[in-house]
Amino acid sequence: MTGVTLNQAIKRYGQTQVIHGIDLQIEDGEFCVFVGPSGCGKSTLLRMIAGLEETSEGQIHIGARDVTDMDPAKRGVAMVFQTYALYPHMSVAENMGFGLRMNGVAKDEINKKVQEASNILKLDQYLKRKPKALSGGQRQRVAIGRAIVRGPEVFLFDEPLSNLDAELRVEMRVEIARLHNEIGATMIYVTHDQVEAMTMADKIVVLRDGRIEQVGAPMDLYRDPDNRFVAGFIGSPAMNFLDCDIVDGKIAHPALSEALVPTVNVPAGMTKVTLGIRPEHIEIDRSGDTCTVDLTEALGGVSYTYLLTPNGDKLIVEEREDQRSAQGERIGITFRPERTMLFDPESGQRFR
Repeated sequence: MTGVTLNQAIKRYGQTQVIHGIDLQIEDGEFCVFVGPSGCGKSTLLRMIAGLEETSEGQIHIGARDVTDMDPAKRGVAMVFQTYALYPHMSVAENMGFGLRMNGVAKDEINKKVQEASNILKLDQYLKRKPKALSGGQRQRVAIGRAIVRGPEVFLFDEPLSNLDAELRVEMRVEIARLHNEIGATMIYVTHDQVEAMTMADKIVVLRDGRIEQVGAPMDLYRDPDNRFVAGFIGSPAMNFLDCDIVDGKIAHPALSEALVPTVNVPAGMTKVTLGIRPEHIEIDRSGDTCTVDLTEALGGVSYTYLLTPNGDKLIVEEREDQRSAQGERIGITFRPERTMLFDPESGQRFR
């Protein structure tokens, strides 16, 4: 059983602290994704687990072993980087088996492990090719194969799809998810792309400024975020936010024809609140005129309509009906109160 546990993990560069006391349990066989904006510390945290960055304070355990001060080669991890880092003069098979050869593993054993990895990744027909004869997706599969042949306890992926085009990214998302299902190993994956996180993860860790904002299953974070940051980061298009007044215990905003949302959980005395609602939970009211259509993105089965409210706030609305809103059209909006979330405008914390 090989999970990963972080206890009050801290990272400093001189006087600058970039990772702030991370406590995290990643279960054996779990696919865990670190997600967050650039500079949030996700790659640093991954490199701390790998041993490529020193842990300033706290402990890191892989399985029952304390690996905090252990050499990277002895941690039982294999890392797949954003760049493929393949040797151009070696064949695919030679690239995949190079690490084992450097460790003195017998040739027959290397060939066996390379063939097993090749079968998993469907690389059999490419084993004699050089990297220059491969596509970007095929090269990334070779890099993953190189990790597989080592038989690691934990796989670490550091934004492995960033160099691929959109179509290949989708293809490789499926490949990596299939790989996880097939071999069942613990995998930790870093990305700034929340779509990758939502589609691949068993568990998502949302990071900001070196701290964990929330941990949970993808749909749990989507449906039940703890704060405005998580609510806005998870989901595409992002959640809409309206800065509203509280009048007689109800929400008031110029885009709303009537105060629909009760403020049951908002502390007494508050006069302002931030209302959050996702694009798919807003309905167009063509008899209304509180909003102006700024732009409509028609994507086939779905369109995203960008609205301007009377006070300049912006809203994105998902439309799936045959009739789509046109630029310059005046419309109203409606939504069910139970689809909304309320946040503290100062701290960003959600009122529950």
